[in-house]
Amino acid sequence: MTSLWMKDAETPARLRLTPGSHFDTVVIGAGITGLVTALLLAESGVEVAVVEGRRIGESTTGASTGKVSLLQGTRAQRIRRRHGDRALINYVEANQAGRQWLLRYCAEHSLPVQRESAVTYAQSEREKSAVRKELEALQAARLPVESMAEADVPFPFFGAVTLSDQAQLDPIALLAALAADVEAHTAPIFESTLAHNVHNGGNGELRVETEHGELTARTVVIATGTPFLDRGGYFARLVPRRSYLSAFRVAEPIPRQMFLSAGGPTRSVRYAPTPEGDVLMVGGHGHVVGRACSALNHADELIEWTRRWFPSAEPLHNWSAQDYLPIDELPYVGPLLPGRDQILVATGYAKWGLTNGVAAALALAGRVTGKPPVWASSLSSWRTSELRSLPTAVSANISVAHQLLTGWRHALGSGRGTLPPEGQGRIERHGVIPTAVSTVNGVTTEISAVCPHLGGILGWNDAEQSWDCPLHGSRFAPDGTLLDGPASTCLHPMASPYRTPDRFPGPEL
Repeated sequence: MTSLWMKDAETPARLRLTPGSHFDTVVIGAGITGLVTALLLAESGVEVAVVEGRRIGESTTGASTGKVSLLQGTRAQRIRRRHGDRALINYVEANQAGRQWLLRYCAEHSLPVQRESAVTYAQSEREKSAVRKELEALQAARLPVESMAEADVPFPFFGAVTLSDQAQLDPIALLAALAADVEAHTAPIFESTLAHNVHNGGNGELRVETEHGELTARTVVIATGTPFLDRGGYFARLVPRRSYLSAFRVAEPIPRQMFLSAGGPTRSVRYAPTPEGDVLMVGGHGHVVGRACSALNHADELIEWTRRWFPSAEPLHNWSAQDYLPIDELPYVGPLLPGRDQILVATGYAKWGLTNGVAAALALAGRVTGKPPVWASSLSSWRTSELRSLPTAVSANISVAHQLLTGWRHALGSGRGTLPPEGQGRIERHGVIPTAVSTVNGVTTEISAVCPHLGGILGWNDAEQSWDCPLHGSRFAPDGTLLDGPASTCLHPMASPYRTPDRFPGPEL
């Protein structure tokens, strides 16, 4: 599944890590947060390096909708309900700072940006209350939102709240410019270098362990979608969500505003300029990672909805994105552990990474240089207000425990079967070992079905042909290559009854 943004993207490949180097700060993750953090630090004279497990743009930022907005669906009312007006105002100020920095950067580097209104709309009568509450919450946060009774759109519309002068852009073009700018400040970016762990070293330094060796630093910033270090228990404070997106060629008029439904299934609608003309981009129909009976059904439902209201819609690109929802509603930005600033993290953007991610970078860079913005404490990774979210945390982790027990019970009750058909995968028990068997592009592979993070049993994602963990959202390619964390290692190959072991095309570990 390739995104619209990757179609004509020209992103140069970068070298893997050469071990033994030392830097003031090492940033792990080359998405929006990692690259902006690295750039801000390099501009301040900090010797910094970036370590990326895959290629720039292949993770969350590169698969996003590219919306830069302070109107974020119904997030404001949820934050207000949980934390009150003061926290909501601080959150909006943080996102405003991120938005302003990002749009200024785009202007200075001639990156195309379309200024459009954002719209949170009711797609049924029952969603009108959520729209009204969002209007009230954002008014309390001092944003110039307005009520909207009608819209010239073909899909069901029962009123909305709107905020003018928001923006949309191509996230891959943005990441490419940021990466080039980081390197222009003599900060190296190491791609295809998966970080496994961070240890204490001598003389107050940290040792960053990667698949290609170690490097050392005084400070480490973990800017991956979810922290891969289990210290701090962030995996238990986040809910991993997978959403689907498609770009369509349509004959009907494409709405110019950026629409997002107030309820579920989520429908996000915007136009995207291309050299061949504007295309319609629709996203949504998400689910918790690894817990959908059929991920393909979710992707198909999105296409069916689009064709219902845009009958000429012809899918051009289909892809998906993963992000993490914080149980506390606010992002976690700051020390991995309380009072220890050597390892910093940023996560929990709830699908609004282009504003939250830049705000997090501003906060992280400010913390490293001793000049944090005044609103940074509102996004703290450790805050007493999180105690109010204990019922949510308990509920989320009861679901995790249920998935763990159900997965193992199913795996231990499964025996060997016939060769999986093309594009399919299943869990088998070989002795007492749960094994993930799949056939993709005519090749059958067998890998461990046990997630190396906390032992969850993987499930087959029929939309993306991947193995997904229903506990905390780790994902793996059919050959075991790690695609998304919080796992930090690939899966081991297993001896296959379908072919001789020397023909197994497993990963190099």
